[in-house]
Parts: sequence; C-alpha cells; structure tokens
Amino acid sequence: MILTVMWLMTALVIGFMVGRISMYGTWGTDEEEMGNESGEAIMEMVEEAGFEIAYMGAIPNDREVLAAVMTRITDTFSADLVLTTGGAGCGPSDCTPEATMDIIEKQIVGIPEAMRAYTMKLTKRAMLNRSVAGIRGDVLIVNLPGKAQAVRESLKFLMPELVHAVEVIQGEA
Repeated sequence: MILTVMWLMTALVIGFMVGRISMYGTWGTDEEEMGNESGEAIMEMVEEAGFEIAYMGAIPNDREVLAAVMTRITDTFSADLVLTTGGAGCGPSDCTPEATMDIIEKQIVGIPEAMRAYTMKLTKRAMLNRSVAGIRGDVLIVNLPGKAQAVRESLKFLMPELVHAVEVIQGEA
C-alpha cells in the first residue's frame, strides 16, 4: 500500500491513493456541470481527509469507455480506491453500475446498501440510486451519487469503512 496520505480514526494511521471519475451524458450541458461539481466534491473530501488523488477524469456516460477507464486505473495506476460519481440513476444513458459490474471480480453489496439506507434519511429520492461497489485486483471501486451534496453526505458516512475495506482487501487488516 502506498503510504502517501494519512487518515486518523481511533488512533489508526493508514494511507492510500484515490482515483476519481465523473460521468455525464452530454458534453457542454448542465449535466456536465453537475458531474464537475460532484467530482469536485469528491476531490475536496478526499483531500480534506489527507488522501492523495492518483487520477481524476470526467468522461461521458458510455459503458464501454467507463469500463475501459476503470480497468486502466485499477490495473496500471497506483489507486487503492476508485470513486465514481454520476451515471447511477434511472436515466436512459445511466450505465455506471453496469460498467462497474463488467469489470469487478467481487461485488460488495453492503456499501451501496448502507449508503442508500443512510441517504434515505435525508431524501426519499436516494432509493433511485443504483450504485454498486466491488473489488478488482486489490482496488475497491465505489459508485457514488451524481449530485455534489449527495456525494458529500455519502462520503462523510462511508469514508471510515472504505478505509477499512481497502486495508482488508490489501491484506493489511
């Protein structure tokens, strides 16, 4: 594991690299701007927690392109965690969960279930989120909602468990 960052939680010091991908349907639209805002929310929260970002990218909602980008990040970059935002709703072009399922080797159903249960307390529209999470190699991939506020709420809730999951996946817990 790359010890480039620190997360202090109950006297535990660990570190890892994070990759961030934002999805949006059409270039030059409000949807693209929303993807940028939610991607920036991930960047802010990850950096505030002291983690290093290994890769950032905003790509259109295309299942094959997204799967290829996530494969490249997990197989060639030094990311320990890949966070995606957008493309996990019920829209006709939303395909992030399918692209994620195409490349993961093990699904972790509890992460998105917990995220939805938590965010349902804030908005009933959380039930429309189709996010998935899973493992490829020794990298954890988590789909986050597409709106910046939902990203913040979800990461605030999930981050300690994501850190632990990365440790377990990499055999360090």
